[in-house]
Amino acid sequence: MKEKFLRNFKGDTAIWLIIFLLAIFSMLTVYSATGTLAYRKMGGNTSYFLFKHMAFLGFGIGISYVLHNVSYKIYFSLSQLLLYLSIPLLIWTLFKGVSLNDASRWVTLPGTGISFQASDFAKLALIMYIARVLSSNQEKIHEFKSALKPILFWVFVICGLILPANFSTAAMLFAICMILLFIGRIRMKHLLSLMGIGVVAITIFIVIAWNMPNKGRVGTWKARVENYISGDDNGNYQANQSKIAIVSGGLFGKGPGNSTQRNYLPHPYSDFIYAIIVEEYGLLGGIAVLMLYLFLLYRVALIVRKSERTFPAFLVIGLAFSLVFQALINMGVAVNIFPVTGQTLPFVSMGGTSILFTSVAFGIILSVSRTVQPDEAIKQTTETEIENESEQESEASADNN
Repeated sequence: MKEKFLRNFKGDTAIWLIIFLLAIFSMLTVYSATGTLAYRKMGGNTSYFLFKHMAFLGFGIGISYVLHNVSYKIYFSLSQLLLYLSIPLLIWTLFKGVSLNDASRWVTLPGTGISFQASDFAKLALIMYIARVLSSNQEKIHEFKSALKPILFWVFVICGLILPANFSTAAMLFAICMILLFIGRIRMKHLLSLMGIGVVAITIFIVIAWNMPNKGRVGTWKARVENYISGDDNGNYQANQSKIAIVSGGLFGKGPGNSTQRNYLPHPYSDFIYAIIVEEYGLLGGIAVLMLYLFLLYRVALIVRKSERTFPAFLVIGLAFSLVFQALINMGVAVNIFPVTGQTLPFVSMGGTSILFTSVAFGIILSVSRTVQPDEAIKQTTETEIENESEQESEASADNN
């Protein structure tokens, strides 16, 4: 059984284990967090959202399985095309996107009814493109014109198009880009200049938006930061309910399905799902989920260290940082370290397209691990099969003699 699993699920076995453990946490918590909502909106069918979520998780794992069998080299060729496709999607989302929490973040494909966050697509495309440019220009990486200029334009275009509707995603993506450039050996003076330009650009945008009649999303950002700093109970309702959930969970939690704050927390199945995890599984459960993401980063670091080529190394570290950063931000909001951002917990929060894009990232990481770091368990399995075949051949020869 084990040998069959290892033959079919190639790549880093530890990462596959992380995926399945996150899926288990996700199903248990989403079922608990959506029970009241499903009972009220689905005529008492408390399992409605669970089965829907399980379908997305299953489909997501299927995507990861398919992509982990695809060579990572294809993403080198596709990166520029995907980047070009992300621009019209972001522009369409900005002006014609589906409104969610007063922000246009979702785009619906004409004639299909399929909606997704264009920022998730653009994030993947930009990370692939930066990995491609950095790997192609390692010999002249310190030259601004050859190495940094092609990246500089696209970083500001993508982040600039995401910024008006989703500040947290734009800021997170910009930070990931800076880390990738630092790992890619871009000169520090260029990085500092790039960060300075980014701060100036955001300041100009805020000033312009603040002087517009409706102030766009800037008013929402300002209110969230002010409420976070002031600690006002009325303005921090979500954070306060999240803290109540975490405190009431204690060390071992109330047990699966015994959350009470799911009835008071807005979006307990997405933005604040980590608070429900801690309430039901305690501090130990919360630490376990945190360690899964950190362990993912550790396994990716091992893949990078053993990679003989720069493109797959830059690609997987960029994707891993995007997943782990998003998870840390979601957890930070739940424990009131950060203001409310709207970031979901990757592969745990309920949400179809979020799970699918996370699955794509997992699949690409596993594809690289399969190619550049064959799993030791698979090697041992193969060696065992060879030894068994040799023993069978020896026995057959002895019987013939």
